[in-house]
Amino acid sequence: MTATDPAKAASRPVRVSIDPSIAPPGTRNFRDAGGIPADQWHADQNGETLVPTHCCFCGVQCGMYLRVDKGGKVFGVEPRNHDINRMRLCPKGINAYQQVNHPDRLTAPLMRRSRDEEFKECSWDEALDFTVSEIRRIQAAHGNDAFGLLGGASLFSEKTYLVGKFARVALKTKHVDYNGRLCMVSAAGANKLAFGIDRAGNPFSDILLTDCLLIAGSNVGECFPVMTQYLWGARDRGASLIVIDPRETAIARTADIHVAIKPGTDSAFFNAVLNVVIAEGLTDEAYIAANTTGWDEVKKTVAEYPPSRSAEICGVPASQIVQVARVFAGADKAMAWHARGIEHHSQGVENCLSVINLCVATGHIGKPGAGYGTITGQGNGQGGREHGQKSDLLPGGRSITNPEHRKQICQIWGIEESELPGAGTSMMEMVWQMQRREIRGLIGICNNPFVSLPNYAVVKDGYDTAEFHAQFDFFLSETAANAHVVFPVTTWAEDEGVMANAEARVVKHNKAQEPPAGVRTDTWVICELARRLGAGKHFDFPGSREVFEELRVASAGTVNDYYGITYDRLDETGGIVWPCPSTEHPGTPRLFEDGRTYHPDGKIHMQVVEWHPPMDAYTEEYPLSLTTGRTVAHFLSGNQTRRLGALVEQTPRPWVEVHPSHGFRNGEPVRVVTRRGSEVFPALVTEAIRPDTVFIPYHWPVPTAANALTIDALDPRSKIPEYKVCAARIEAAERVDEVPAPPTPPGREAYPEAQVSRTDPLPPTSPQGRGTAERS
Repeated sequence: MTATDPAKAASRPVRVSIDPSIAPPGTRNFRDAGGIPADQWHADQNGETLVPTHCCFCGVQCGMYLRVDKGGKVFGVEPRNHDINRMRLCPKGINAYQQVNHPDRLTAPLMRRSRDEEFKECSWDEALDFTVSEIRRIQAAHGNDAFGLLGGASLFSEKTYLVGKFARVALKTKHVDYNGRLCMVSAAGANKLAFGIDRAGNPFSDILLTDCLLIAGSNVGECFPVMTQYLWGARDRGASLIVIDPRETAIARTADIHVAIKPGTDSAFFNAVLNVVIAEGLTDEAYIAANTTGWDEVKKTVAEYPPSRSAEICGVPASQIVQVARVFAGADKAMAWHARGIEHHSQGVENCLSVINLCVATGHIGKPGAGYGTITGQGNGQGGREHGQKSDLLPGGRSITNPEHRKQICQIWGIEESELPGAGTSMMEMVWQMQRREIRGLIGICNNPFVSLPNYAVVKDGYDTAEFHAQFDFFLSETAANAHVVFPVTTWAEDEGVMANAEARVVKHNKAQEPPAGVRTDTWVICELARRLGAGKHFDFPGSREVFEELRVASAGTVNDYYGITYDRLDETGGIVWPCPSTEHPGTPRLFEDGRTYHPDGKIHMQVVEWHPPMDAYTEEYPLSLTTGRTVAHFLSGNQTRRLGALVEQTPRPWVEVHPSHGFRNGEPVRVVTRRGSEVFPALVTEAIRPDTVFIPYHWPVPTAANALTIDALDPRSKIPEYKVCAARIEAAERVDEVPAPPTPPGREAYPEAQVSRTDPLPPTSPQGRGTAERS
């Protein structure tokens, strides 16, 4: 906290000169155009308070103040001068507050006993009792594992802890997983194999110190906009920037080297880069000898990937491979960061390992300005997988198959080890099990698989086959609209809790307002269900604080140690990076500074990586690569952002990016066809994408859902779907498919301010890169 009370400071008039010669930076053009704000920027809200918190969206976790009026309602937002974001917010962050008091909010439980019926509002007792009776009916007839639970990585860590505990202690099922399975698990698997720990090795601030920054498979400018300041800060110091991406994104346009590889060829590329590093004597042999295992096997494998071979696989010049090797290995300090672009593959773990091998072989590990990081997608994508809602993990990142780990958690939870189920299956595998009627009932919390999972037809069939489905949400998502029971729960601004951002920095979200009447916290609903299932003594948690205290104890002594982190310390410091084993410990922003990893031998375990083609084979009928991703105005399944007017106006609908060589004009209907089906999008014609590749953003439901077309092939180790590449073709069509309005509760219509531009048949006006065609 600063010496100045922010609430009082906000209430004082702020006078800014309107003289254009002394206008604040960035405002002169606006004022010269005659757009002087009313009352000279003065905004005086009597009784307004500012609640410090963090954004609810991506893994950057920008600090913000929520503006609360004297009636106790959130009505606006201000950026905080937090270490993470330094007064910056992206379009999503600026508009996030609008969801809190949105007219689409669910304010009463919805229920129906059959999907043939319409939803009706009901009491909490009726919804809870029906859910419990269905759980008992299904489990009595088919066993405990016939009921499953799917959580989410946008939940506070306290709630993710409860999801895992509720599944194993109250439901007594092994089938629990979460939507972070669609996000970070390939990186997590690679990190554990190489380093014995699952998190980024360096803080964002180290980017400012590097001499060479490599970004692989991450559209930072749109997916993590505020992180861009760190990239620009490195560039201002003279750092080289290398971007590996099939599309010339906003960041790639500014890079010293942009390698536009063919989707699905990342490990072949990085093996070839390491091949050149070895051939030119650019490895750090002393570091390798002192700190690694497996180097000889890795060196032997990458010898099979000379630049000439990988250039043919990747569709890039061999000279670029050589250039990347020399620039990265030749830098005094170099860093590599990656995201979904190399992780969403059937070889996602291998792709990540190939980047790790490059960093380790060049000695760029564990130093200020030198290291390796993974950019988390969801707000709690890091924390969401640490404390037990992942199918194979217990709190503290413990393995559910490790007898000692099982014993430790059973002692904390007060249950017999024989009562603790074993490992379950992944999110997509659970859908297949629903199709086979192995899982007959499901509770979903903070996820929207009807938009976010691949191969929509399979997903819809799996959910329709389930005998019972309940969903927690604060808006009626496409998935919730298919359920039997929908529990209305709080937004992030109506509860408190912690999240861990992409640096593994644990930050505190604070409650800004009371929830609407009829709405409950996820914590309350989980604990009440547990009580009605007879497990109430294990779930006596009045709120998040009490859950966090148990989480601290449950993580103590593990790799993911939160024991030294308290709510008070988070309020004082603005965030602490785990592991933090005691309340005197400052946290661990940078790993491996002493050369030791979290494996028992303290070494980095380098891993052999072999490239293999994507699972969806190219043929004459399907010659192109379809890849998918996010856009700056929307987030994941869009259930939140597709309801916010400014974001819908900025990006009202999906499009398909195509190269001019295909002969389409901007806005013309283009049918994209894969082995799963076809949909029609307006063309965004641009030279910023490879001629053999097309791109569709995935935030919308059918009939405009990119994930109706993607393949449900999985990485054999991480079980992440191969979103980033499948075989496709494109052809001319007559009209684009219409974007549906988001689902709304019974008796309500879609919020009109968020629907005005939804029917726009043209792609967005925002620049997508070099050679982008104009709207016409």
